[in-house]
Amino acid sequence: MLRKDPLQIIVFQSYGTKNHLYIRGRALEDESINLEEKSLWKLILNTWKRFETDEIKNVDINVKLPNGTIFKSKTDNHGYFKVDETIEGLGELANEEGWVNFEVSYADLNKKRTIKNQNRFPGELLISSPEAEYGVASDIDDTILHTGVTSYLKWRVIINTVFRHAVNRIPLKGAAEFYHQLHRGSTGKKANPIFYVSHSPWNLYRYLELFLRQNNFPKGPILLRSFKDILKKKAKGEKPQKQKEIINLLKTYPDLPFILIGDSGEHDPDIYIEIAETFPNRIIAIYLRSVRHKKKIIRVQSLLQDYKSTPALLVESSEQAIEHAKQYGFIK
Repeated sequence: MLRKDPLQIIVFQSYGTKNHLYIRGRALEDESINLEEKSLWKLILNTWKRFETDEIKNVDINVKLPNGTIFKSKTDNHGYFKVDETIEGLGELANEEGWVNFEVSYADLNKKRTIKNQNRFPGELLISSPEAEYGVASDIDDTILHTGVTSYLKWRVIINTVFRHAVNRIPLKGAAEFYHQLHRGSTGKKANPIFYVSHSPWNLYRYLELFLRQNNFPKGPILLRSFKDILKKKAKGEKPQKQKEIINLLKTYPDLPFILIGDSGEHDPDIYIEIAETFPNRIIAIYLRSVRHKKKIIRVQSLLQDYKSTPALLVESSEQAIEHAKQYGFIK
């Protein structure tokens, strides 16, 4: 009989308010993926492990807050779980940077399986500061990390994801500093929340988390999508997952305006403009990083030419975005 891998829970960084929490994660077998491994063979093997996951389906999960409050959830057929609850006094549990630390565990310890970390898996969620001037929802692919999403058959995406270590990936020039300026805001003292919203699957969560940390981007919730949704045909009129996530942010923080950052390579311009029109006066700026694809650039330029509802800019560099943000008083 083959020995089964130990169980683990990957808790995704998420967000909430002073009286509402929104927690997500995934229960999986631990495939022993070493994020520090740099050999080519191990990189390929790790990529295989990320997508050939062994989910722990339909099991009960406990989420324990620092004050002892426990919320219960259950994983679905793909190992995902979610806790979306109202709780008074959540804001009092946050540290000075606005993060609430909590623990997730398997509720049933009678399984004949090894569970890592003594069945204690750390998680954290961000509570937006009441002093925040605005929030930022940013794409990752080709916005802060060059992936080659516009390449033929997306071959560059495959090469960059499979054959390149997260530590060795180079962020787009000046992006981290721009995001820190947005995080500090107009006075340099604010704590504007940064949310990283991508079409990438949750399978790449730890990979992207490591990239953001290694390249000194402001810490913020990372919001991705299920790999099964990438392959699933969307129902007529169904919105992309990225759009749903940003709309959820706008509803969670109804008094907080947002800046949206993306690129001109895929659907960001259409998604962002539709969001801005659906939520009047909530989107104070849209920045779209120009990708090296002439037809897509021309299409976006045409799209923005007559769009006047929200300041929207197609930028070639972080310097352009920084200059625009200074002119509008978003940063110091």
